[in-house]
Amino acid sequence: MPPVPSSPLRTRSTIMAALLAMGLAGPAWGQTGPVILAQHPDTELDRQARDLMESDLSDAAGSHERPVLLTGSGQLSASPRRMGLFVQVQSASLCGSAGCVTSVYLRDGGKWTRVLDSVSGPITITPQVHGGMHDLLVDSTDRWVWNGTTYADTQATTQPASAEQP
Repeated sequence: MPPVPSSPLRTRSTIMAALLAMGLAGPAWGQTGPVILAQHPDTELDRQARDLMESDLSDAAGSHERPVLLTGSGQLSASPRRMGLFVQVQSASLCGSAGCVTSVYLRDGGKWTRVLDSVSGPITITPQVHGGMHDLLVDSTDRWVWNGTTYADTQATTQPASAEQP
């Protein structure tokens, strides 16, 4: 019997099954909490995360490092199709004094779309919702809200003070 070709629906089902099997199928709508990042080798979620982070993993390998890939997930809205994939690559060349950075992806049709990039610190899915998506709290003080296409930082940026004195 020939293999059955993969379809976007089958891929979504495979991803959700993998998340459930790993205990990662995030909190249901209304349930919030910290996103737990861990290694999940030889899983579909790990394979997809490695594809998404291929450049970072290659950079670390080019520096003769053995990077560690951590993944986690969380339900970001009422729709099961809005599951967030949280990915962090740990290596000496990629992590700085603020720690390692985490990026967040959402499944968009047949591909993952990055909706939050390179934040440092633990991430919590909060009960507050903007645009139908839960807010994310990074490092317990930095709130990110959904703007319709991506997560945006709510902390006001300040302009550096002028060096000139009156």
